[in-house]
Amino acid sequence: MSDNIADLYQSLIMERTKAPHHAGRLSAFDGDAEGDNPMCGDRTHLWIRRAGGKLAAIAHETRGCAITTAASDLMGDAVLGKTEAEIYALADAFESLISTGTAPATPDLADLRALGGVHEYRSRHRCATLPWQALRAALKDQSHG
Repeated sequence: MSDNIADLYQSLIMERTKAPHHAGRLSAFDGDAEGDNPMCGDRTHLWIRRAGGKLAAIAHETRGCAITTAASDLMGDAVLGKTEAEIYALADAFESLISTGTAPATPDLADLRALGGVHEYRSRHRCATLPWQALRAALKDQSHG
C-alpha cells in the first residue's frame, strides 16, 4: 500500500473515531445486539431497522479503541440499503480482509479497506470484527418485530 493511501486510510479511521456518522440510538428499531470484548474493554451496541427487505437504518454506541469505533461506523455506511444476504457477504469479505489482508473483489468493501492493515496485528482482529458480530446477532433478533 502506498504511503499516500495509508495516510488517507489513517485519516479516515481517526475522523470516524472522533465524529462517527452513525453514533447514537434509533428510537424505532426491529433488531439490536451488543458485542463485548472483556479482554480489552471494547463494547458496541447496535440498533437496526429494516424496511422493504433492506437495512433502512443503523446506529451504534461504541466504547473502545479507535479501531472498534471506526469499524462500527464504517460498517454502518457499508450496510445501509443492503439485503441480509448482501450484509452477510460483506461481513464474510471483511472478516477475510482482517484475517488474511486480502478480500474478494466482490462485494466491494469501499472504505472498509481502511481497516485492512489490522490483519498484521492479530491481537487487534477482534477490535475490527466485534461490530460485525453484533450486527449478525442484531439481524437474527426478532424480539422487536
